Amino acid sequence: MNEPVRRLSVIVLLLVLTLMAAGSWIQVLNANDLNQDPRNVRTLYREYGNFRGPFVVDGESVVWSEPVNDPYNYQRTYANGSLYAAATGFYSIVYGRTALEQTENELLNGSADSLFWTRLGNLFAGEQQQGASIELTLRSSLQQVAAEQLGDQRGAVVALDPQTGEVLAMVTSPTYDPTSLASHDTAEVNENYQELLARDDSPLVNRAIAGDTYPPGSTFKLIDAAAALEAGYKPDTELYAPQELDLPGTTRTIGNYGGATCADNDTMTLSDALRISCNTAFADLGMDLQWSVVERKAKDFGWTDSIDIPLSVTASRLPDDPNEAQTAMSAIGQFDVRATPLQMAMVAAGIANDGVVMKPYLVDTVRASDLTVVDVTEPEVYKEAMDRADANALTDMMVGVVDSGTGTAAQIGGVAVAGKTGTAETGQDTPPHAWFVSFAPADDPKIAVAVIVENGGDIGNEATGGAVAAPIARAVMQEGLRLDAEGDL
Repeated sequence: MNEPVRRLSVIVLLLVLTLMAAGSWIQVLNANDLNQDPRNVRTLYREYGNFRGPFVVDGESVVWSEPVNDPYNYQRTYANGSLYAAATGFYSIVYGRTALEQTENELLNGSADSLFWTRLGNLFAGEQQQGASIELTLRSSLQQVAAEQLGDQRGAVVALDPQTGEVLAMVTSPTYDPTSLASHDTAEVNENYQELLARDDSPLVNRAIAGDTYPPGSTFKLIDAAAALEAGYKPDTELYAPQELDLPGTTRTIGNYGGATCADNDTMTLSDALRISCNTAFADLGMDLQWSVVERKAKDFGWTDSIDIPLSVTASRLPDDPNEAQTAMSAIGQFDVRATPLQMAMVAAGIANDGVVMKPYLVDTVRASDLTVVDVTEPEVYKEAMDRADANALTDMMVGVVDSGTGTAAQIGGVAVAGKTGTAETGQDTPPHAWFVSFAPADDPKIAVAVIVENGGDIGNEATGGAVAAPIARAVMQEGLRLDAEGDL
């Protein structure tokens, strides 16, 4: 073989080896990335060509895949989609998946490891691969009541089972209908998505667990009270409660709502301070306890933790090493304290459950296409935030809030309700946020609820948590108690 032929042979060999390496990389090492690439139409056809499992609420499918005569074979269908969008999210050939459509995708499309034997059975039977059904913890009537009560006001409602952590209701307002993004007409989907993005009220944001967190306002006083009880305070311990409290190191003061006087002699009990939500008493209490004590108690309830339910929940925030004046502001749920509605529902549920916070969860049961159970979520202790005696004492104090304090609008005839109002300044030239957290019955809790209405809702600047949020919580608790009486909670 002469020299030119030998050189050409080497070049050809190198080219063949390069092609083999490239082919191996594309077909083996990079296969998963290519399959997941949203531009890969074959992947879309293959995924949509399989039956995608339904989401089930109260035994009825609220999301399912409908056979259609087009290249995708199935159309994702959402019944009353706007009611469940915060949980289910959307499934789109253009924009992919969100919420549970994303986190449970492998179960829904049938590719999860836990469905291996089901797939094998389908293969031998010559049947199409089918996804699992996902049974949610939500209760349809609670969702409906919460949505109706919020109306077109911006905000969120979260209801939990204190004993298990089940998310019984999760409503965010405004919301959207996933149907508008599930069409197989890509131009229509693009137009609908851009319209949703252009809206200034952010309907795609799940306000219950994500997006911007909120200053909790006076609902944070539950954390102060829990920390105080652990430190040895009693419900009848006297607190300093002036009409105005000087903030150390500044020329500013903290006042009470509407400039009110909490007590004629500038002192009142811890229980009464919570009942009427006295700002100056809790601001001074926060400084007396010191921030490290309050911070530790907030973390006992889950503050600063990132959790999955299995949706990703934005971590609630606390200030970093605040000075005395900042501690006073933080103790009344202002300054840099921020929380999600789910976090505040966890506070209420933890107090209700004798101080034990259960891990929230949305997925109850997973079933294969033949309805055999693949997985069941077992209740899990998340935090032991308080001892039983302190939790019971705080419960009694919260009952006082509803019986004769700022939360009387949450009263339910014949039922002891525990609650706490919050009216949180936003730090902007806008009305305050209205909060209410609660549980019922106080002596045997079945449901814990957190409500936030942004910027005073329909009332605006005159809004308080007691006037705006408490009636919403009352309606949700009433429906929860009705379901419990019928054995459906």
